[in-house]
Amino acid sequence: MIEKLIAALAGFVIAVISRFQYAGIALLMAVESACVPLPSEIIMPFSGYLVSRGELKLWLVSLAGAVGCVIGSWLAYAIGAWGGRPLVERYGRYLLVSHRDLDLADRWFQRHGDITIFIGRLLPVVRTFIAFPAGVARMPLWRFTAYTFIGSLIWCWGLAWIGVKLGEHWDTLGVYFHRFDAVIVALIALGAGLYVWRHVRHARRP
Repeated sequence: MIEKLIAALAGFVIAVISRFQYAGIALLMAVESACVPLPSEIIMPFSGYLVSRGELKLWLVSLAGAVGCVIGSWLAYAIGAWGGRPLVERYGRYLLVSHRDLDLADRWFQRHGDITIFIGRLLPVVRTFIAFPAGVARMPLWRFTAYTFIGSLIWCWGLAWIGVKLGEHWDTLGVYFHRFDAVIVALIALGAGLYVWRHVRHARRP
């Protein structure tokens, strides 16, 4: 079952970005920022790979990712402000959201305050769930939006840049691999597998 889920996730990411391009990137990053563990570490590097092929522009890819993050974060913020943690604890397991992930985001926000939103956007795992405690704390929406956009823009650009560089140097890497597309799919599948496995493991813990 896990293998099927991994394959479906990898295929979904590739299909959405390949077909809808910038809008697809924004949509996927919005899902990721709405406390749904759809890894940006998969979404943005593949987008960067398409940049290296001349199909997309790096600055537009980064902007689309950041805008998507803001939109998804607004939803997570609203859930935190109106429904509180009990709502996420009750239904979050269906989206592979674990208590450990929520605790981690809560601790970061309580220790560092508003600036955590900016810093959290640059950290794996934390970035996915950091909007929720901001909503619970009723952080001013304009400041939350500004920190989210700036931090997300840096994150998205960095991951997309990695994808670009992999694509640009594929002539050298091609000595070891036959088809870059196949390697990209394999890397996405591996990353998705590790990501899903981690969340399933923690979701099963009491």
